[in-house]
Amino acid sequence: MPFAAPETPPAPQLPSAKLNYQNTFHHGISLLHGWLPLTIELAAAAVLLLALARTTRRWWMIQVPVCVLVGVAAALVARWYVSNEGLASDPAPAMLWACVGATAGALAVAVLGWRGARWWRRGVAVLAIPLALLSTGVVLNQWVGYYPTVQSAWGAFTAGPLPQQTDLDALDGLRGTDVSTGKIVPVRIPDSGSGFPHRTEYVYLPPAWFAGPAPPTLPVVMMIGGEFNTPADWIRSGQIMPAVDRFTAADGGRAPILVFVDSSGSFNNDTECVNGPRGDAADHLTRDVPSYLESRFAAAADPARWAVVGWSMGGTCAVDLAVMHPELFGTFVDIAGDLGPVSGTKDQTIARLFGGDADRWAAFDPLTVMAKHGPYTGTAGLFDDLTPPHRPQTGAAPRLHRPAEDDDTAGLGGHDGVQDTSEVGAAEKLCAQGREVGIDCTIHTTEGGHTWQFAAAAFTSSFPWIVARLGLPTPSG
Repeated sequence: MPFAAPETPPAPQLPSAKLNYQNTFHHGISLLHGWLPLTIELAAAAVLLLALARTTRRWWMIQVPVCVLVGVAAALVARWYVSNEGLASDPAPAMLWACVGATAGALAVAVLGWRGARWWRRGVAVLAIPLALLSTGVVLNQWVGYYPTVQSAWGAFTAGPLPQQTDLDALDGLRGTDVSTGKIVPVRIPDSGSGFPHRTEYVYLPPAWFAGPAPPTLPVVMMIGGEFNTPADWIRSGQIMPAVDRFTAADGGRAPILVFVDSSGSFNNDTECVNGPRGDAADHLTRDVPSYLESRFAAAADPARWAVVGWSMGGTCAVDLAVMHPELFGTFVDIAGDLGPVSGTKDQTIARLFGGDADRWAAFDPLTVMAKHGPYTGTAGLFDDLTPPHRPQTGAAPRLHRPAEDDDTAGLGGHDGVQDTSEVGAAEKLCAQGREVGIDCTIHTTEGGHTWQFAAAAFTSSFPWIVARLGLPTPSG
């Protein structure tokens, strides 16, 4: 059934207080806080100390110092690598590097202490290695919020079905039935327009899609995750579907189609959604995906009824796609994204993402694209940015600031090695340039960390505005 489009809504007035996003992530045993992470960390520390507890002079004078040096070296190399590759938005907690060092040190303890050790001591030394490695994973997960619970992690590792998942072949049998909640369908979108090798992607169909003899022409929201990702991350790590279901139930089953795309092709292939040596990800998102959604699910073709939402790297993608392709996307939401596609410094980015071609870099740089394009018509966007949690000013913990304004790497995707502050950054620069060329944009800043929990809260807050922008009525009250 057709839906009448309401008047273009104003930008959302999102809450100014810190979002209480953790309350929606308590389903199951938490991996972010509580007893389990602490137990793993304490067990690893206890076993490692037991492995070190020997009484020989040679052990303490020679072998233990060597193990410590190995651990320190591993921690420093890991920290350098993360910084050099631009892999982090916020500085990693010191506990992460301590766990990395403990893992390497545990391995050294097992190797150097193997000869002449009793069988039980060898067993303890070997056990310390996986426990230290598990602690590293726990701290890393706490930093980024990738797996909120044991259940979400298990579902990802075992490739278990997603909530409300159904097969593509089962959709016809559901038509005309009372579908109380939407369905998630795994799809293999042809890559004939891009040649981009991608993984299984997912499409969410709201209850309204199943009503009547034929599917209605619904709008679409393209969902893009972070730099290290799977297409299911918004569902498993972000856990956004309960909020979508609540919204849909309050709106008579009406909502946009959501398509959870693969922007990288593999977990650690950082394409930044551009065309380059790492694959033509941009062509996949702008050619393969829209044509498939329109032909297979009767999705709307009007750019006013397409939005793109991204988190972290995906936020950069959202802005880039919207300003490069206003003929495809009329609405975007950038959640803690970057000033432009980035993979290290500017020179490293040009080399890694564009094969050394600076002109190709400029073709995907949002500021350059907007300046060359000129006036936009009907494009609107929301930037949801971060400021770090307040920390007391002490000599031991100085406040971190962005690089100077004349540093051309400043604000690039939150990959500048420092925490975001309330100073002018990527969102402000992009929105200011956008307003000059007719893009209606709003900036909302929230105190918090660069985690999936923040991303989910930002999406949930912006979803009613997205729906209204796409021409669907929204629940009153």
